[in-house]
Amino acid sequence: MSVQSLLEQIRPIWLQRISHDLVRGAGVRENFEKQLVRFYDLLEQAIMTGDYSWIDPLLIDWANVPTLSDLEDDQMGISALINQMISLTYDIARNSLEPEPALDYLNVVIPALTYSLEKIARLETEMRVTHISNQLVDVEQKLERLDRSKSNFIAVAAHELKTPLTLIEGYTSMMRDHVLQSAQNGAEPLLKGVNNGIRRLREIVDDLIDVSLIDNNLLSLNFQPIWIGHILGLLKSELEEYTEEREQLFSIEPFPGSDQVIFADPERLHQALRNILTNAIKYTPNKGTISVDGRLLPGFIELIISDSGIGISRENQSLIFEKFSQLGQAALHSSGKTKFKGGGPGLGLPIARGIIEAHGGTIWVDSEGYDEIKCPGSIFHILLPVRGEAVDPKIEKLFGKENPFLDETNAEKETHTDDATA
Repeated sequence: MSVQSLLEQIRPIWLQRISHDLVRGAGVRENFEKQLVRFYDLLEQAIMTGDYSWIDPLLIDWANVPTLSDLEDDQMGISALINQMISLTYDIARNSLEPEPALDYLNVVIPALTYSLEKIARLETEMRVTHISNQLVDVEQKLERLDRSKSNFIAVAAHELKTPLTLIEGYTSMMRDHVLQSAQNGAEPLLKGVNNGIRRLREIVDDLIDVSLIDNNLLSLNFQPIWIGHILGLLKSELEEYTEEREQLFSIEPFPGSDQVIFADPERLHQALRNILTNAIKYTPNKGTISVDGRLLPGFIELIISDSGIGISRENQSLIFEKFSQLGQAALHSSGKTKFKGGGPGLGLPIARGIIEAHGGTIWVDSEGYDEIKCPGSIFHILLPVRGEAVDPKIEKLFGKENPFLDETNAEKETHTDDATA
């Protein structure tokens, strides 16, 4: 029996069986039967010509059938349908034909159905990838809007808080002067407590402003010649009060590069290193150790701040540099910036990172993990570029050290100088 005759003989049986087994409901089945007739016609054409691409137009139409909800529910309906067609086709051939004609029929039909399955699966995958890509773009846009609104909120909140805070600070200072002049010493401790609260609130507002500047790339640096060792010495004097209170051993080792002159913003660098050291004090138990060391690398000075604290889990080692990040439950934190596991808005390390990166440097942390019993500790690494002149890192990054525009400018200056000398 010829292939054409086999296809025609099985046609009504195949259409009736596929339609009956795969679809429920008279209204839906009527539509489906029309699609099946078209599919079988194209299947015959593809088999007789040897060109399976005859089926492609119908497969493309079927691939576009799934709705948005189908894609979101991860339903791969058409490929599953064709897979069932293949299974039923084996059953139809076995029950409707003798073994030899059944084998001949399957040898020509199954490859065409397999091609259809591969084609529709590829089309459905492409549609799903496109759908997921669109979802990712939407999510990214929402996250960008959220981040912008958060940055705007920080900037506005800091600005609005600063004015009333200044008024409260001024009036409290006048009240304290009045109390001292009136010899009413009973109120002085109360006013001192208010002043401490105001000072802490001002620090938070200043941190919010700094975060806003960093987020909007508005942090300006005043480059001056400095010595890293000098800044570290000042910090040791400032923080010894807290480390002695906590009975911690705080040491700063001299290292190659600590006495080398580099260009940086001394105030901002002092702020960044203070934030990192304060963090080390906060998360190191009483009688623990905190040490600062470093080394000179080609083009960089590396600062290494180590502590014997509770450590940081692997998954949180990047999170700690994100603003408002809080490890553990905030409700369980003790009060105070240098108390063990003391609370805070979670801005110290993000500000430190922003300042260091604004200098053209980088910061990262190593820790074996978090353990309040074994205290594996943490090691913060800070790379600062060794600059022989005050060059803004943004300008250097944009133009590079061999910027043709700058070279031309320098050449013009040299020409003018030579002309003037002549």
